[in-house]
Amino acid sequence: MTANLTNKPRRESAMRKRADILAAARHLFLTEGFDRSSVDTVAAQANVSKRTVYDYFGDKRALLLAVVEETAQAIMVSIEQAIEDRLQEVSDLEQALIAFCEQIMTSTIGSADYAALLRLVTMEAEHLPDSMYDQMDRMPEEALARRLAEFGQRGWLTVPDAQLAAKHFAALTFLLVLSYPGQERQEEDIRSQRLIVEGVRAFLRAYAQEHRE
Repeated sequence: MTANLTNKPRRESAMRKRADILAAARHLFLTEGFDRSSVDTVAAQANVSKRTVYDYFGDKRALLLAVVEETAQAIMVSIEQAIEDRLQEVSDLEQALIAFCEQIMTSTIGSADYAALLRLVTMEAEHLPDSMYDQMDRMPEEALARRLAEFGQRGWLTVPDAQLAAKHFAALTFLLVLSYPGQERQEEDIRSQRLIVEGVRAFLRAYAQEHRE
């Protein structure tokens, strides 16, 4: 018990240092770019030694990967929260799916983490492995697929392939919204709402045909 209490402050200090290093690195990679950012500058901004940065992350490329992974994980948490908020207790499936898309558009795609991740993977593609892109695509898709499969088990949807259903849902809704060029904010909001509503309805026509009026 005493040893655990003694180690707790050390663990908390280590976690704070790691978080500070990641925050400093993310800021520098976004503002200066990977190649122009140095481990010395990261260490100075995080208020740690250069050796500490290397002890925690190994090298600058590993630090970039850790920044991208942490940012992607924050987005994943947001997506999982939207699934729990909107697709847990469902009385009207169409409205629940629309509300889910709207929350994704605001809390996830509209977040600083999403903007940072998009910028990092665009700017620093040459430094990131292809497997990381596959993982970032797969994790949100799998989370949504699990919930759609549950809806299939409840008899609300016909879901022979939950992964494919998740791809279709995303393509018909928020990914379709993202494919359109920006407009004035009010016009963009109206267009996004229409695309989401019609996308959800198209999805339900394909996967819940028994619910068509």
